[in-house]
Amino acid sequence: MTTSVLVPLGVRHHGPGSARAVRAALEELQPDLVVVEGCPELDPLVAHVADPGLVPPVAALVYAADDPRRAAFYPFAAFSPEWVALRWAVARDVPVRFADLPAVHQLAPEAPDDAGEDARPASYPDVIGTLARTAGYDDPERWWEDAVELPDAAGSVLDRFALLREAVTEVRDAHRAEHPEEDLENARREAAMRRVVRAALKEGHERVAFVCGAFHAPALHLPDFPAAAHDNRLLARLPRTKVAVTWVPWTHGRLRLASGYGAGVGSPGWYDHLFTWADRDRDGVVPAWMVAVARALRTAGIDAPPASLVEATRLADELAVMRCRPSAGLAELQDAVLTVLCEGSTLPLQLVEEQVVVGQRLGEVPEHVPMAPVAADLARQQRAVRLKPSASVTEAVLDLRTPNGRARSALLHRLRLLGIDWGTPVDAGRTTGTFKEAWRLQWDPGFAVALVDAGLRGTTVADAAARTVAEDAAAAPDLPALSDLVEACLLADLPAGLTAVVDALAERTTHQHDALALAESVGPLARTRRYGDVRGADTTRVAGLLGTVVVRASVGLRAACASLDDDAAARARRAMETCDEGVTLLDDAELRRPWQEALAILAADETVHGSVGGRANRLLLDAGVVVPSTAAERMARRLSPAAPAPAAAAWLDGFLAGDAAVLLHDDDLLRILDDWMAGTADVVFDDLLPLLRRTFARFSAAERRAVARGVGRGPARPGARSVALDVEAAAPVLAGVARLLGAPGVGGAVA
Repeated sequence: MTTSVLVPLGVRHHGPGSARAVRAALEELQPDLVVVEGCPELDPLVAHVADPGLVPPVAALVYAADDPRRAAFYPFAAFSPEWVALRWAVARDVPVRFADLPAVHQLAPEAPDDAGEDARPASYPDVIGTLARTAGYDDPERWWEDAVELPDAAGSVLDRFALLREAVTEVRDAHRAEHPEEDLENARREAAMRRVVRAALKEGHERVAFVCGAFHAPALHLPDFPAAAHDNRLLARLPRTKVAVTWVPWTHGRLRLASGYGAGVGSPGWYDHLFTWADRDRDGVVPAWMVAVARALRTAGIDAPPASLVEATRLADELAVMRCRPSAGLAELQDAVLTVLCEGSTLPLQLVEEQVVVGQRLGEVPEHVPMAPVAADLARQQRAVRLKPSASVTEAVLDLRTPNGRARSALLHRLRLLGIDWGTPVDAGRTTGTFKEAWRLQWDPGFAVALVDAGLRGTTVADAAARTVAEDAAAAPDLPALSDLVEACLLADLPAGLTAVVDALAERTTHQHDALALAESVGPLARTRRYGDVRGADTTRVAGLLGTVVVRASVGLRAACASLDDDAAARARRAMETCDEGVTLLDDAELRRPWQEALAILAADETVHGSVGGRANRLLLDAGVVVPSTAAERMARRLSPAAPAPAAAAWLDGFLAGDAAVLLHDDDLLRILDDWMAGTADVVFDDLLPLLRRTFARFSAAERRAVARGVGRGPARPGARSVALDVEAAAPVLAGVARLLGAPGVGGAVA
């Protein structure tokens, strides 16, 4: 009777040395079944592994069908041992199975009694760290690289895996002696792995290779298997849910440990390079790496001459010898690059870290691989508008006058409504509402879950976005939020969503008595009406609703601005500015008349909060409704000595907000301001100074200089005060200023 053989190949996930060792072990063992750590639901995905269109890094995505946000990724890079095992088996028609706790249990909602003390995970031993310390290393990463990733040891590779399993067994046993409580989650996972192995052996497989994390290798040593009844008890009565699986593109950046991926590595780009060149030319690993570094530096405009590359290569090799390492590792390469190519500057080294050490590679998944409907629709649209996803940051400037520009813009805006921020709007160099948009694009593989989740609301990006907008409109907390959704529907070209939002807005407006909320909603509605023709949107209903909102906001504005404290006044001021911006944008007399009449009432009323009154006067002055002389009279009254200084400062802040043009072009206003500030008592002025600094800090440096020059010309103006300057008394002050400014002397030249 033939004895069955189970060989656990304990690896470090995404380790190139482990990947080479797994490939050598499979060649030596020639198994008739390969088992890979992973939930069994991934078995159907193995059929795509041989497809040349499936280019790593990729990830197997498994998600709960009723709630795609409960999902798990199983990433694979070209240098992942699991990927190497899959490719080896598929190329030789060797069956492959995944083994781990099934996803139907992992992704199921926890039952109320699962949160008890028995479900609490026990402490988890740091296997690699313990082995590294035992070997005399203070850095576990360096020990693993020296012991596993870099050397090609002679002898049987299966013996090396056996030795590693024995070492891990010792660590686990020592940890269990100190922490006898059972790690239930890990125990269930390993029980599920053994269940798959038992089924395979029962089917007649004689040589089984199991590629798993090194930590699990002791639990898969066949002679040490517990009774099947023990494992069955651990796996009994677990909650279940329905799941689905697919392949999705992945990136090297998402393989990083820093990304939050528990099994991640620190340098995916380096590991990819190490794995590729170790097979191609072992002696070419370091020179080829330096070439890749030089290419990244030159692309960024940093000089990297060939002679420096040779010097850096030699330095890396010499550092490895000095540090008693088997060959130059990443630490030696980075030190050599910093010293020779970056001339000691860490800034270029950060570029090397991002572009080369981590890498910007994005995997590919063939079109015929089953996808979620929304993901498939997105892939079709990406091809149609010629907008390819990339893991690196790219810029795209869209011309909305062209069909392709509008299509790209609509797609990016629709994705943002779905919570998929593939593109982030940036300044296009012109004001909002022009025919140009600028976007910063970067694809994140995590968007795959959001795309699956969007499938619950539609089968296309447009349908899912429209349904999302309708749901958001129903749950919107106020009118401004609904108005923002109206604008979002315009940008995303969602007629169905726009109809739903306008319906909700019309219904909410009927019952809304807050004039400020109505005013806050005018801006987005006006932009929708004004720029709808650029995108070919029908905004007729928006126009009718806008008229009603402006009239109701105008009628209730004065009552809404009565008895305001500072915080309420700030909100009222923002609402006024938003509404005025919208009314001005449309330049419609039917809207402008009631709104400006409401502002005129506020502007003439000296009992309203100063910030609101000052802003109303400024808006009317800019619109030409209030003449400069009237504005000067009102400023003089609000800044008179009889008025409380804080209220005067608030009026001034509202009046001057935005720019200093009104002061630069009207000497009377500047004189009134100057006289008020000069006549303010010292004690009061100290309290006013923060308010005044806040007001003038909003002006540009050039505007502040121009205002200062205008004040300096004060004595030359008719009726202005004449200030006698005592040069002798001011000499010490001038001398101190001269020293601060670095003037060569302080004597008569300063005076």
